[in-house]
Amino acid sequence: MISDKKHVQQLAALLLKKGITDIVISPGSRNAPMINTFTGIPGFCCRNIVDERSAAYFAIGLALAKQKPVVLICSSGTAALNYTPAVAEAFYQNIPLIILTADRPNYWIDQAESQCIRQENIYQNFTKKEISLPLGESEKELWYAARQINECLNLSVSGQLAPVHINIPLEEPLHKLVHADLSEVKDIELAETQNVLEENEIACLVKTINQSQKVLILAGQQSPNPELENILAKLIDKTGAIVLHEHLSNLSDPQFCGSIDVLMTGILDENIESYQPDLLISFGGQFVSKALKQFLRKNKPLQHWHLSLSGEHFDTYQSLSKVVKMVAVDFFDVISSHVQQNDDKGYLQLWKNKEAKVNQLRDEFVESIDFCDLKAFSLIGQKIPTGTVIHLGNSSPVRYALIHNRVKNAKYYSNRGTAGIDGCLSTAVGFANESDKINTIILGDLSFFYDSNALWNKYIGSNLRIIVIHNGGGNIFGMIKGPSDSPAFTEHFLAENILKAEVLAKAFGLDYFKAENEAELENALDEFYSPEQKKVALLEVFTNAETNVREFRELFKQVKM
Repeated sequence: MISDKKHVQQLAALLLKKGITDIVISPGSRNAPMINTFTGIPGFCCRNIVDERSAAYFAIGLALAKQKPVVLICSSGTAALNYTPAVAEAFYQNIPLIILTADRPNYWIDQAESQCIRQENIYQNFTKKEISLPLGESEKELWYAARQINECLNLSVSGQLAPVHINIPLEEPLHKLVHADLSEVKDIELAETQNVLEENEIACLVKTINQSQKVLILAGQQSPNPELENILAKLIDKTGAIVLHEHLSNLSDPQFCGSIDVLMTGILDENIESYQPDLLISFGGQFVSKALKQFLRKNKPLQHWHLSLSGEHFDTYQSLSKVVKMVAVDFFDVISSHVQQNDDKGYLQLWKNKEAKVNQLRDEFVESIDFCDLKAFSLIGQKIPTGTVIHLGNSSPVRYALIHNRVKNAKYYSNRGTAGIDGCLSTAVGFANESDKINTIILGDLSFFYDSNALWNKYIGSNLRIIVIHNGGGNIFGMIKGPSDSPAFTEHFLAENILKAEVLAKAFGLDYFKAENEAELENALDEFYSPEQKKVALLEVFTNAETNVREFRELFKQVKM
């Protein structure tokens, strides 16, 4: 049985036509017609998560794992507002969420009616398109709604992916059901097109590359793309260019350079002009490293090309000279077949030699220090199984993880679109729900408590491993200059935390481990990742905030030597 609401029936039919079948529902009353319809049709896979903020981040993780759009459904009022943080994250990570918000009829808005807010265009800064369906169900209104729905769904997955929002006003009765099949609907298809470079443009680009002695390629955050990695490796062999990346770019070829923060620090006392690129080519999402941005802003390339399918003019390094509306894999495929062989690999070797040196200094330093976050992340990285999925919480965890070497063959994810701590765990839970691999989420204690409702659902798989770095609060504010010198530091920046995760872990039925020193951590990790561990588990690692800050700052002094 399904709802008698024809707009909801039509919406469900169009989603099925376009192969969009994963639905994350938060319970409510006004959204009852959608709940009854989507759960009443076998073609949809419906999940229920009470907390709308957590549900939306869960949907992000699910969409990343499936590489397909995911639908969110909520009731009216503040339920819809609770989606906003995740919608913003999805927008800046280019993740196609389909947000369906139930609404009161517009004649009740601002009339002291319960659960009524102004819902039209509430996500206007973070969506590709927002529509509000008509209230009436006349033939013309259904035709108009179908055209708008088609456009909305097509836009979400065309060009640069992004969320879309469909607001649905619904009148009572809300629970009237009918025995009926979905009516036939017209699926308006969007023809697939491909942006290509004109021959004269190819010649111009290739000429610039051939004439550039120092070509630097920046690979930002992206999902794994083996084809792109292979093409970049061949381009490096041919041109001597250098690829800089962080773990979140999901590139791992040994010719590329990672460990960006320690690498940037290591070149500061050298002839820095020798590292300054002639040509910078960037693609993908954001970088975590502030040092990289500062280096390129002070040592600007002669030219900076940014690759973006939808043509964003990202002038992050204040030197943008050309925007190329292509996906990176297509661009580099074309370019690599035209550029000339360059046997001078001096620029590439300069970077690789420096990386080897700073990584050796890093490893020697970490081996010698007391137990702290920096050492804990080194030990964790050595124990995480190869070929698994790693989710990094924001603030200090992502920075610590990126200092160390990648886990071999691992895929890395993090909510770096907006870099908030609010949904890191929920996103990992959503991804792990669709993954057949071990999924590890590493996050701070404040992030864990903030998003603990991520564990308040029935989709927590035995493949999930949660590592909480309990350093007593927002340790990131002790690592950066400014907040640590403030009289308000302990209470209002660090937000000193003495609560432990153990009770919450037990409340949600998780196996609990803890470690307070190096030996305990090594033993706990062996058990934590043991094949005999058949249940979702949480490991809480306790470190000292002052030690963490001291050793973190000392590391960057050591790599300058």
